[in-house]
Amino acid sequence: MLLAFTISNFLDRNTSKVLHYEPFFHQINDNLYAQAKAIFEDHFINLDAIPDGWRKGNLLDIANYLNGLAMQKFRPNVNEVGIPVLKIKELRQGSCDESSELCSPNIKPEYIIRDGDVVFSWSGSLLVDIWCGGTCGLNQHLFKVSSEVYGKWFYFLWTTHHLDRFVAIAADKATTMGHIKREELAKAEVLIPSDGDYNEIDSIMRPIFELIISNRIETRKLASLRDELLPKLMSGEFDLSSI
Repeated sequence: MLLAFTISNFLDRNTSKVLHYEPFFHQINDNLYAQAKAIFEDHFINLDAIPDGWRKGNLLDIANYLNGLAMQKFRPNVNEVGIPVLKIKELRQGSCDESSELCSPNIKPEYIIRDGDVVFSWSGSLLVDIWCGGTCGLNQHLFKVSSEVYGKWFYFLWTTHHLDRFVAIAADKATTMGHIKREELAKAEVLIPSDGDYNEIDSIMRPIFELIISNRIETRKLASLRDELLPKLMSGEFDLSSI
């Protein structure tokens, strides 16, 4: 009876948490992102003049855009437990699944994608997202965007700012799968603030993005818990009729 009571309590608390908190986190993140975007546009886009100490640059001046590997060449061997391959499908849905291909976990470290990494699909379906779907391997046609100087909010929002133009460029290409070239990144203009101004804006933006990432990871965990618990409730695997 004690075990049954414990299971019942666990299911009541966690199933309710999943069903109610998951959309709640989505709503919070939508609001946080809207705030971050508004702050970014106020400081960098809607300007009458470039502030003193600021300079013009391009996307390649603020971040490294690392193209992924042809992962069919890096399958796990018999002694390895593979990790999912991050392709355009996974990026679009925000997670890997049972149909995701696997690659060796021993690829070069820079091609490993972890929660919080910025990923830019530059071929086919162009999109930019902060990956929060767990550890995986970066496939070709995707850029891992990173910087040792600037926060991810800075290069994420600047890349997103140019996304509509990139989509239009890709659509104009006479190929079966539209894409952009690295040279387009060099043409994408950005404003780089002075160190003092950057640090001031960063103190506002960094906590917002950290909370967005934390909420998305929590959402993923809740969704996983939901997918694990609900079938067991529906199938009667947990018999709570006597409680």
